[in-house]
Amino acid sequence: MKIRVQDWVGALGVLIFAVPVLGAQAGGANPSGSATAGQAQAPVTAQATTPMQTPTGMPGWMMPAPHENAPLGKFERFPGNGEGAYKTGQYRDLFQEQGHAPAETRAKIEKAFQQLFHGDGQEERVYFETGANENGTLAYVTDWNNNDARTEGMSYGMMICVELNHKREFDAIWNWAHTYMLITDAKNPSAGYFAWSMNTDGTPRSTGAAPDGEEYFAMALYFAAHRWGNGKGIYNYQAEAEKILRGIRHHPVETGTGPFRNHPGDEPFVEPDHPWPGLNTDRMEAAAKAAGRPWPPQFYRFMRGGPQKESIGPMVDEAHNMIKFVPNWPGGTTDASYHLPAFYELWSRWGPVEDRVFWATAADVSRDFFSRVTGPETGLTPDRSNFDGTPVTGRDGTPVPFMADSWRSVSNWSVDYSWWKKDPRETVLSDRIQKFFFSQGIDKIVDRYTLDGKPLSDHHPLGPISTTAVGSLAATDGPAAKAFVDALWNEPVPSGESRYYDGMLYLMSMMHVSGEFRIIKESTSH
Repeated sequence: MKIRVQDWVGALGVLIFAVPVLGAQAGGANPSGSATAGQAQAPVTAQATTPMQTPTGMPGWMMPAPHENAPLGKFERFPGNGEGAYKTGQYRDLFQEQGHAPAETRAKIEKAFQQLFHGDGQEERVYFETGANENGTLAYVTDWNNNDARTEGMSYGMMICVELNHKREFDAIWNWAHTYMLITDAKNPSAGYFAWSMNTDGTPRSTGAAPDGEEYFAMALYFAAHRWGNGKGIYNYQAEAEKILRGIRHHPVETGTGPFRNHPGDEPFVEPDHPWPGLNTDRMEAAAKAAGRPWPPQFYRFMRGGPQKESIGPMVDEAHNMIKFVPNWPGGTTDASYHLPAFYELWSRWGPVEDRVFWATAADVSRDFFSRVTGPETGLTPDRSNFDGTPVTGRDGTPVPFMADSWRSVSNWSVDYSWWKKDPRETVLSDRIQKFFFSQGIDKIVDRYTLDGKPLSDHHPLGPISTTAVGSLAATDGPAAKAFVDALWNEPVPSGESRYYDGMLYLMSMMHVSGEFRIIKESTSH
């Protein structure tokens, strides 16, 4: 989930600028990027954050000191197919292990799908069909709280649909993403990537990309090719997946000066001087006014400061073999929740031949990275880190904490353990985070913590409970692991204002914990 400026201003009083350029992107960043084939950037041993022009008239601003990453050090390699589900074909059903019949579990998953995709439009669903074009039905998945469509949610929707064999909805979401989100204006240095946030009418909220959405797009498209076979045009799923994967690694460095367009006929996109309308914004405004703070925050006026020059390159840092937070070039940071070693292993077998060694290495780098950035007592990961694993410092001078993006990290390493079962450290990490959250009280888990476990909020979302239940795939069997599986089973399908992020994580977690979220291998018949 991209950091939402609306979620930060007023609520935390903290804005984190750990990316090189400010502009039309989340968290004040402008993660523009594009996905055209090219050559990988030559490795370097260290990268410093690109200097930014110091903002003027912005009280309280602290320019972060440039960070020079240490070179990639030694990390353990795990060759071969491991001992997990990829090799054995066996997926644990943790619900069945705790007494629930598989038919009962499948019924719960189907109920969640129907509610989130076809339920009441005001209270239940996040999937909306919007007509058709020459490629068929169009549909988006919306972040209800923020009133937009995001590559994160669109790609999650596609993944859910391919896993549950709902081709119509899969194709409709992919058609909308390809029609409205794919950046095609050659003057935008992000051409070829997908704009990470759009209004639900297809007009832009951003002109650049976020790697987490592109990663899930690619994996979902490979699975679609294997489940349904390849069609024509945008429905040649494997060809589209490989375009995205090649762009992630080989996007050439392009430089331009904004404002940018996503499509050649669009008006140039200029970030507004106020937060985008939405339920989160309404809450932020009410909180600011109650506290006597100005609204809208001065940050938005700063973002409209003049044209911004930016360079966009690959979504990976070649020197450190890992995914970036945004593809601005050079420098940057990473987000542990973007690290998907379970997917990288598959790309090292199915992806473009020239990139397979890179992805095999990236899987092992990510496993090592999880162990290095998690809190040693809590298992919590920060929302962002430097490539060498050192903390990123926020505007307030403190390390970036565990936040909404971070909820996904435990699921990422635990699914890797389930599918590949290569790295025993993933059991240690799942045990650690479950022990910490269990000690807090499962119903008392909040959305933000320092890495040493200090709560930074009094909000109790369902998302981190869902993903921590997935941790039981890797955790040592015991009271905590069982308690989280029970908690997930007893959760209602998220509805109302929080149904987007909580709902997507809930449904995917139900699928993982039941063994219904599987590697879809290539078949000789479709």
